[in-house]
Amino acid sequence: MRRLLVVLALLFPLTPALPALPAEAAPLLVSGWTAPLSTRGRWIVDANGNRFRLKSGNWHGGSGTWNGSGDQADNANHHAGENSNRIPLGLDRAPMASIISGFAELGLNSIRLQFSNEMVHDSVVVPDAAVAANPALRGKTPLQVYDVVVQELTAAGFAVILNNHTNTTRWCCGVDGNERWNTSQSTATWESDWLFMVNRYKTNPRVVGADLYNEVRRNVLDDPNWGLGDDHDWFAASQHLGDRILTEANPNLLIVVEGINWTGIPVDGFPHDRPTLTPARGLSHTLVASDKLVYSAHFYGYTGPRHSGATGTGETSDPRYQDLSPSELISELNRQAFFVSGEEGHFTAPLWISEFGVGGREETGAKPRAWFENFVDQLIRTDADFAYWPLVGWHTNRTGNGWALLHWDSAGSRMGLYDGDDWRASAWTRLMNAPSRTGFIAPGTVWKMLSPDHGDFVESLRMRAAGDWDSGARKAACPDGLRLIGLAHTGNRSLCTSGGPVASTTYEVVWDERHVTTDWASGYTKYQCAPGYFMTGYAVRGAKLSTILCTATSQSLGSTGRTVWFDRSDNRPAAPNGADFAPSAYKGQCAANEYLAGIAFTTRVGSTGTPAALYCRPLT
Repeated sequence: MRRLLVVLALLFPLTPALPALPAEAAPLLVSGWTAPLSTRGRWIVDANGNRFRLKSGNWHGGSGTWNGSGDQADNANHHAGENSNRIPLGLDRAPMASIISGFAELGLNSIRLQFSNEMVHDSVVVPDAAVAANPALRGKTPLQVYDVVVQELTAAGFAVILNNHTNTTRWCCGVDGNERWNTSQSTATWESDWLFMVNRYKTNPRVVGADLYNEVRRNVLDDPNWGLGDDHDWFAASQHLGDRILTEANPNLLIVVEGINWTGIPVDGFPHDRPTLTPARGLSHTLVASDKLVYSAHFYGYTGPRHSGATGTGETSDPRYQDLSPSELISELNRQAFFVSGEEGHFTAPLWISEFGVGGREETGAKPRAWFENFVDQLIRTDADFAYWPLVGWHTNRTGNGWALLHWDSAGSRMGLYDGDDWRASAWTRLMNAPSRTGFIAPGTVWKMLSPDHGDFVESLRMRAAGDWDSGARKAACPDGLRLIGLAHTGNRSLCTSGGPVASTTYEVVWDERHVTTDWASGYTKYQCAPGYFMTGYAVRGAKLSTILCTATSQSLGSTGRTVWFDRSDNRPAAPNGADFAPSAYKGQCAANEYLAGIAFTTRVGSTGTPAALYCRPLT
């Protein structure tokens, strides 16, 4: 659960990659799915192509509960008085098997499991009292406890998504040194830690995802951004790390990218916003594996589209989500996040609401209760993937933090969602039992964009292995299996799609008119693929087109063509057409039953050599 945004080294443990536990090591509580997971359009599917809806919860604690001041051994200095002792909460009060069994009783099939970068390096063993109900964990470091938690969850059949929640081991999320992936550490350390964690669990197929960082937000002085190319560019950082995980560590993982949680100063009269995933509408991720991206977002009733969630300092007059009418709430949720799964475009991906929650028995407010009911309605209406925050909490005589769905007291007595006194039970039952898409998901049209705005954007593994095919230029190439279909007149961005010819390993880089046999753009320089080749990439120097990348196919391709001009206006097919991959720029695009065979440009006075026309030929 989030808390308010307020304004104003040790070595790696020398532990090898961990083997998956055999299925008989624990009762199989979750069944009916086969790893690994991937995506088809807005759906997550298992290895057999069947829909796997993430019905998840957050088992927090591994990233810390300490509030940041005072003695860490004093429970009073931890969020809600709950001291996780740097490991998943509750292991002092209940056997791990009982906790995991409770997750299955709730109907969950997956767990979002938090860790901090500090935890990865922490060699201090946890106190015996922190694992009193699990004595086999005595003498272990936080990471070694985390290992056992991962093994036991997956042995029971749960899918586990690793979540890098914070840099340091403490409660999130305010102005706390954990605002960005690189606030209290370097980007290189962040990436190195992630590769270490992914490799650590690589042999466990039920570790299915990497949730790259939690609630990226403003620190005291600076905002994160989405696409500016600097050290605060969350789009670039997540794009780069996602590709590194898939190419250097584990190609089977889902890559989970959360939107930007907060920008600006939460004071009336100053710009401030909760962008969430809105920037992805104009600039979305394209990974080397085009079926591995999942977008995520967090929503709580006490926060708002432009409300930090604060009361007092940092509070503005902007409405909170719980202040909105049901129709206003739906409109805002769709604008901020649900469009990625509700519309077809280059940004289309499964949407995982990886945090949402509300107070339980002690929450008597009409607005928070109504918000939770309305939000559950939205999850049902959109058939969204979700993860409740949090699953585990403490209680004393049935009172305490209250947000968790399962609580244990110091004697090990459990207070559960279905004990008969928790108002959330009916909404949870509605959510878990609502009709939902199941079964086989057929592959559909894929749209992905390329954005060599600040450097290479080569998403083809084949071309990465081929080396530098235009030295000194910024290069872009579609993921293997996709083809180029559209370009922007300015800004260098482009659009890839599926459904084209099968590519061979042969390619050609074209920088002249050697293959031009018909003057399809009189007075313009034309780069064109040879017969039997189609475009999968290009390179630019500054704004000017430098080369085109042509890939061979053994399939028969059409030889006639048409010219698509787009230097003075858009020239694209009607939707669905991949949506706007280059806002504020003119765009040209071949039809779905055509392939891109060439690009024309001019360097005459007043022109910069940017694409002005496409040469489109029929696929057959």
